Amino acid sequence: MRIIENPNRAQWKEILQRPTATYEAIEPLAQRIFNSVAAEGDAALKAYTEVYDKVVLETLTVSSPEVHVAIAELDPDLKEAIKLAKTNIESFHRAQLTDRVSVETAPGVHCWQEKRAIEKVGLYIPGGSAPLFSTILMLAVPAQIAGCNEVILCTPPDAEGKIHPAILYTAHLCGLEKIYKVGGIQAIAAMTFGTETVPQVYKIFGPGNQYVTVAKQLATRFGLAIDMPAGPSELLVLADDTANAAYVASDLLSQAEHGPDSQVLLVSNSKAMIEQVNTEVSRQLLDLPRKDIAEKAIANSKLILLEDAQESLDLINQYGPEHFIICVKDLDFYIDGLQNAGSVFIGNHTPESAGDYASGTNHTLPTNGYAKQYSGVNLGSFQKSITFQQITPHGLAQIGPAIEKMAEAEGLQAHKNAVCLRLKDIK
Repeated sequence: MRIIENPNRAQWKEILQRPTATYEAIEPLAQRIFNSVAAEGDAALKAYTEVYDKVVLETLTVSSPEVHVAIAELDPDLKEAIKLAKTNIESFHRAQLTDRVSVETAPGVHCWQEKRAIEKVGLYIPGGSAPLFSTILMLAVPAQIAGCNEVILCTPPDAEGKIHPAILYTAHLCGLEKIYKVGGIQAIAAMTFGTETVPQVYKIFGPGNQYVTVAKQLATRFGLAIDMPAGPSELLVLADDTANAAYVASDLLSQAEHGPDSQVLLVSNSKAMIEQVNTEVSRQLLDLPRKDIAEKAIANSKLILLEDAQESLDLINQYGPEHFIICVKDLDFYIDGLQNAGSVFIGNHTPESAGDYASGTNHTLPTNGYAKQYSGVNLGSFQKSITFQQITPHGLAQIGPAIEKMAEAEGLQAHKNAVCLRLKDIK
C-alpha cells in the first residue's frame, strides 16, 4: 500500500480521490437501457439478462418451488446466523419508531406531524461474486416495521438462471413474496417504469456497482426517490499505537475484497503502526479466496501518516467515509469532532463486519463523500412525514391579521382573501 507522510492540505483532495468512474462516462449506457425497458418491458429485461448474466430466462419471477428448495438446502447453521442478525436489526430499527409530534403553536392553532409508510418500495440486492443476502435484512426489516404495503426484490440470476439460496431464504424469512431475476441497470429501470412482470415502485433501495449507482440517480429524473447514491464500498481506519495491527489489516481487507473499485485508508500518527499494518496486509492477503479482487482495491488505497490530531480529524471529515473505525487512545476527541461518516465503529473489538451483519445497525450507507449530506438507511428512510393542522375560530382570529399582512406584502391577494372572508364571519 502507498504510504504518504504528513501531506499538506493542498494535497488532500488528490490523496482522497475515489477510484470511481464518472457519472458522465456511464450515463449514456444507462439512458439507452432505460429507454429500452420503458418501451419493451419484459422483453428488454430478458435481452439484457442474456447479454450481462449469460442466461436465457423464460420467466423473470422466482417461483415458490424455487424458494422451498433454497430453504431446504441452506446450511442450518447459516439459517440460525441469519435469524440472529434479523433479531438484532429488528431491535435497533424498531427502537426508531416515533410518536406523533403535536403542539399548539398559538391558542386555537393545533399542529401535528405523523409518519406514514412509503407504499411501494423496491429493493436491489447485488448477486454476482458476492450475493449480499445480508442486505435483504437491512432493507426488508425496516420496510416491514414502517408498514410498507408492497416490497419487491430484484437480484441478478447466475449463469444457470438461479438465485443464491441464501438470498431466497432471507427474502422468505422477511416475508418477501415478489422476487425477480433481474439485475444491473435494467433492474433499476424496471422498478422505475414497471413492466408486465415487475411492478413500478415509489422508492428504490440497495447498494450496487457504479452502473447501478448511476441508474439509481437516473431514476430520480422519472419521479422516483432513492435511498442514496451508494456506490463502491470504502473504509477509513484511524489507529494509533494502542491499536492491534493485525485487526486493522483485517478490517482494511474486509472492505478491499468487496470489489476492485473499493477503497480503504489508514490514518495514523504512528509510523510504526503504519509499517506493521502494511506488513499484516501483505501477509493476510495471501490467504484470501478473493485475493485478486482485494489486491486491485489495495492498489487504490493509502496509508497516511498525520501526526497532528486536528489535521487528522479535518482530513477524515473532508473524506466523509462510508465506514469509519476509531482505534485510538483519545476516542472522545474524534467522536465529538466527527461530522461526516456513514457508520462508526469504536475500539479494537468492534470490527466493521459486525455492522455489515449482526450488530443491528444498517449497512446501507452513503459512499463517495455523500456522508457529508446523506444518512445511512434507517427506519425513517421508509417513511414520510405528513403535517396536519386544525384551527379554531379563536385561533384564526389570533394569527389571521399576520397572514393577511404577509400575503399582501407578497402580492398574493387570493391568499389574503381566504383569511379575510373567514375573519369577517368570525367577527
